[in-house]
This record gives sequence, structure tokens and C-alpha cells, in this order.
Amino acid sequence: MNKVIENIHQRRSVRQFENKNIPEDILNSIIDAANAAPSAMNLQQWRFLVVRDESFRKRIAGIAYEKYKVWLNSASDDFKERRREIDAQVEDPIYYDAPVIIFVIGSGMTAHFDCPMVCQNIMLAARSYDIGSCWVYLGQMIFDDQDIRNIMELKETESVYGPIILGYPMGEFPEPPARKEHPVIWL
Repeated sequence: MNKVIENIHQRRSVRQFENKNIPEDILNSIIDAANAAPSAMNLQQWRFLVVRDESFRKRIAGIAYEKYKVWLNSASDDFKERRREIDAQVEDPIYYDAPVIIFVIGSGMTAHFDCPMVCQNIMLAARSYDIGSCWVYLGQMIFDDQDIRNIMELKETESVYGPIILGYPMGEFPEPPARKEHPVIWL
């Protein structure tokens, strides 16, 4: 099988990590791969915020967790049950105690198209290094906190994508989930 296709099929959402740092040269390589994502008119209107500091990770996890509890109350029973299973496995159900969190911060009228491709490149590049990743939408619950917005130098004209958590998986990569068949129309 083609190595790129194989890497795509091997990518998994990982939520349990070893307590092991990712070397900076590998993180730089992952960010370099993220920067190779396509963008409208090649404007590349994004930047990255990489969180590795444990005390800051715990701080934002605490802020997000309080909002998550309120948000979860409005979720369906089925969703709550699925979250209970996930949450029972970790101390931090937002960032999963991942050693690295990458926030992709985009601006401009096409950021909502461009930045998800940047995030996908991060996850695929991470997998090529046997690093697990997961796009954790709940991790965005921190951005109504003005102090956090100031620390991250987040402008009103910018949006946050991801965040993507990264770390070496605890044990093996998860098995692939069942994939649905989707209709394809050929013209």
C-alpha cells in the first residue's frame, strides 16, 4: 500500500498518553508539515500556539472542565453515556493529560476552510512519528476567558481551530472504528 494512504488509514484519535515529552525537533517537523497545508490564494493566514508547560495545561484544563460540566448537562443521554466511558479513563477529560496541545489560530475570510486542513496535517504528521493525536473541540471552551485570550494574544479577528493534543500513546494505537459506507455518485 502507498505509504501516504497507509498513514491516513492508521491515524487514530488517541486519548491516553505516556508521560513522555515529544522532542522539539519532532514538534518542529510536525508544524512544518502543518504549514504545507493548502490555503486560499496561498495566503497561509494561520499561526500556532504550542502548549507544553504543565502548569498552564492544568490551568486551561480546569477552566475548560467547569464549562464542560455545564455543557454536558444539555447533551443527549447517549452522548453523556459515551462521555462517561471516556471520562472514566482519564483525570483530564478535556486535554487528556496530553504533553502537547497545539492551537491553530487563523484569520481571514477562508480560515474556516484552510485551518482544518492545517489540523489534519498535524494529525497525519504526528502519526508518521508514532505520536497519537486527537482534535478536542471541548478544548476551545477556554476562549471566553479574557486572561487566557490575552496570554494567547488572540485578536478579535482570529478564530481557533483544534486544539490538537499530541503524545505517545499509552500502549498500542486504538483499533480502527467501523467505517460506514457512503454513497458515491459518478457522473
